[in-house]
Amino acid sequence: MAELFGFRITRKKDDAETFTLPSSDDGAEDIATGGFFSSVYDIEGKDKTQYDLIKRYRHIAQQPECDSAIEDVVNEAIVSDLDDSPVEIELSNLNASDRLKDSIREEFKYIKSLMNFDKKCHEIFRTWYIDGRVFYHKVIDLDNPSEGIQDIRYIDPLKIRLVRETDKTGSNRLSPFDVAKNGNNPKDSAAPKINEYYVYDPSAGKKGGSGIYPTQNAKGAVKIAKDAITYCTSGLVDRNKQTVLSYLQKAIKALNQLRMIEDSLVIYRLSRAPERRIFYIDVGNLPKAKAEQYLREVMARYRNKLTYDANTGEVRDDKKYMSMMEDFWLPRREGGRGTEISTLPGGQNLGELTDVEYFQKKLFRSLNVPESRMADNASFSLGRSSEVLRDELKFSKFVGRMRKRFSNLFHDILKTQLILKNVITPEEWESMSDHIQYDYLYDNHFAELKDAELMQERLGLVQTADAYIGKYYSVDFIRRKILRQTDDEIIEQNKLIKYEKEAGIIPPTQEEMEMAQTIIQSGAAANQNLGSTQTETEVDTDSVEAPESPKGGEI
Repeated sequence: MAELFGFRITRKKDDAETFTLPSSDDGAEDIATGGFFSSVYDIEGKDKTQYDLIKRYRHIAQQPECDSAIEDVVNEAIVSDLDDSPVEIELSNLNASDRLKDSIREEFKYIKSLMNFDKKCHEIFRTWYIDGRVFYHKVIDLDNPSEGIQDIRYIDPLKIRLVRETDKTGSNRLSPFDVAKNGNNPKDSAAPKINEYYVYDPSAGKKGGSGIYPTQNAKGAVKIAKDAITYCTSGLVDRNKQTVLSYLQKAIKALNQLRMIEDSLVIYRLSRAPERRIFYIDVGNLPKAKAEQYLREVMARYRNKLTYDANTGEVRDDKKYMSMMEDFWLPRREGGRGTEISTLPGGQNLGELTDVEYFQKKLFRSLNVPESRMADNASFSLGRSSEVLRDELKFSKFVGRMRKRFSNLFHDILKTQLILKNVITPEEWESMSDHIQYDYLYDNHFAELKDAELMQERLGLVQTADAYIGKYYSVDFIRRKILRQTDDEIIEQNKLIKYEKEAGIIPPTQEEMEMAQTIIQSGAAANQNLGSTQTETEVDTDSVEAPESPKGGEI
């Protein structure tokens, strides 16, 4: 942060060391520095592969079948409403003051306004879903960093690359393998120094540019501090190549197979759809050359190929052209059955689309989209949850996981904003970050139906078991085993029930009313009468004589 923000934020160094390097789940390019000759940076391997993958992802996203599935995913994850924002920050689990929570909410609204997220939420999420990653530059005023982030700008993933340098300089800097072998020697087992940064090349992928991911020596490339960039990935990684993948990776093969099946189907239908004729021409005893010449003359004489030009409205004669749907002309020697004309039937199974439908379903399964959404006449039922397909529930959980992963985008930007404006310190963020959550608008009715029916079934069981409370079961057992309430929920509900009874929100039960009526009628305690207060008669002790002692039996 010192190079970018004008000041340095330091953290307490850990005494513990490790011989392993950080994982490459973020797709960073690992390079080694401090060697005897030069640094090593692979520009033809991993970088070029990721560049080609992103280009391929964007290409297949434009296909109609794949685009329909992507829209189902994006529409389910990002729900736009006229009144509510697609995402809000949730701080109910954060143990902090109300003033601090209000400050965090205000800064989060400010971040969304810089990104224009409420209006562009669909495009932002779709871009992240297709590319498998998203980059944003956090623009700040270097002269006044305390004013926070001034702008948030999108960066094309084709033009930026995360680089992780491993510094091995010094006598005590060894490779991870050497560290593992010399782990007993604290001096020799010092962990290598890690330096992470971004490299941005505006000419990457263009004519005259590097044509691949930017490199250190690329013309016009800029080295950017890691804290200046917000980087959010899909979380899918090819462990063999350490390459970040998109959710469209599994759909590449399925989409290619579907396109080949459709192309072959078109060719087959064009070639087999018409009924073609076979002309057997009697050539007698003519030699081969003259027989072929006679056959061509007969073809030219009787062949009538007229075409209609839709652009000009003219009918033209295209006898000089041969097509794959032409009739067959076959010679027949003397002694045969003479000239004959027969008809070759067209294809009989042109209406079968079973193979096409199979690959369409395979494409939807590869994108985790329920197959039922592919049908044209698919209807939405608001019946019992038992009628809801299991695929819809799996799809709902899949969307929830994507939302959590996408929330890292807000998390990193919010961290920078809060620290720059001195709302919290880096140490406080480390302890509070796990309790900051993001609440998205929900529009999956299938999950709501499932929860509603589960609650209905549980309440039915409670009503059935009510007659056995105090005899076979306790109230605590019913709440834990049937209603599935946790300890925190039981404590919270007990407090709310007590408060609402005292406030009169919950009317008293029949038993409580009978007990109160019994207390009133018995007159057990005058000062405990409900709804009234008895006042004692003022007595002038100076003018009133002493009361007579009560007679027997009187009180």
